[in-house]
Amino acid sequence: MDFKDYYRDLDVPKDASQQDIQKAYRKLARQYHPDLNKDPDAEKKFKAIGEAYEVLKDPDKRAKYDKFGSAWKQAQQTGGPPPGFEGVRFDFGDGFGDSGFSSFFESLFGQGGFSDPRSGVRFQSRGNRPRAGRNVESTVPLTLEEAAHGGARQVTLTDPLTGGRRTLEINIPKGIRPGQKIRLTGQGEEGLGGGPKGDLFLKVALRDHPTLTLEDNNLQTTIPITPWEAALGGTATLATLDGEVTVRIPPGSSSGRKIRLKGKGFPARNGTGDLFATLEIHVPQTLSESERKLFEELSATSSFQPRQGERKAQTQNA
Repeated sequence: MDFKDYYRDLDVPKDASQQDIQKAYRKLARQYHPDLNKDPDAEKKFKAIGEAYEVLKDPDKRAKYDKFGSAWKQAQQTGGPPPGFEGVRFDFGDGFGDSGFSSFFESLFGQGGFSDPRSGVRFQSRGNRPRAGRNVESTVPLTLEEAAHGGARQVTLTDPLTGGRRTLEINIPKGIRPGQKIRLTGQGEEGLGGGPKGDLFLKVALRDHPTLTLEDNNLQTTIPITPWEAALGGTATLATLDGEVTVRIPPGSSSGRKIRLKGKGFPARNGTGDLFATLEIHVPQTLSESERKLFEELSATSSFQPRQGERKAQTQNA
C-alpha cells in the first residue's frame, strides 16, 4: 500500500485549519492548472492537489485519513476499521526513535503506531518526529551599483510561502552576478514537530541601467557627439558605477570609435573590468537658417570625401 501524504501535497502542516487548507489549495491550483502551467508534470501535480483537497476539506474523511492513512477509503466504505485493522490500537507517542520500523509503519498507517491483537506485540512511531522545513526561493532585483558595491541593504519582496510582503535585511556580496543566489538561513518553510526552519534563497536579477550594460566583467555605454565635436574634439560627461567622470573626445573621431576607461567596469575575483564608451555622431533633425548656411559653406569648401576610399576598395575587390 503506497502512502500518500496529502498534507505534503498541499504544503500544509498536519494541524492546519480548514481555512489554511482551502487557501493552500487555491494557491497551488492556480499555480499548477494545466491551462496556465505548461510544465509536463503540472497536470500530475494538479491532480494530486485536487485529490488531497477532496479528503482534507471534509472533516470526516480527514479524520479517517489521519487514523488509517491510505486505507481511509476502505474505512469510509465499511463504516468501521478497514480489513486487517480490526482491534488495532493507534498510539501517537514516541516509539522507535530513528529506527527503520518507525518510517515503515508511518508509511503504512500514517503517523500512528500499530498493535497486533493476536500476538500482543505493539509498535509505535514517533507521531511528532521533527522534520525540517523546506527551502524556498525568491527573486531580489538589484541595481548595477548595488550588485557591484555590495553591502547591507533592506529589501521588500513577496513571501513565496504566504504570498504576502515582508522586509528583510540582507548582506549583498560585492560583485554578485545575475542568477547567483544569496542564502538566508532559517527564513524558509516552518519545520514540523519542532524541526528547524528551511532556508530562503534569493536569486539576483539586475535592473536595467539607464546608460550602462554589463558584458562579462566589462561595462558598455555610448557617447552621443556632434559632427563638430567629432572633427574638432571636445569633452563629455560619462556615468560610471562610482559616479560621473569627464572624458576627452579625440579630434577626428568617427562613429564606432571606442574610449576605454580602465578599471571602471564590474568587480570580479580576478580584478575589475573596464568601461568601454562607443562614440556615436548625431546630426540635428532640423536646421536653423544659419546652421544650414554653415553646413552648405562647409560642403562647398571641404575636400573631404569619405566614400572615395570605399569606392576604390570595392572596385579592386570586384
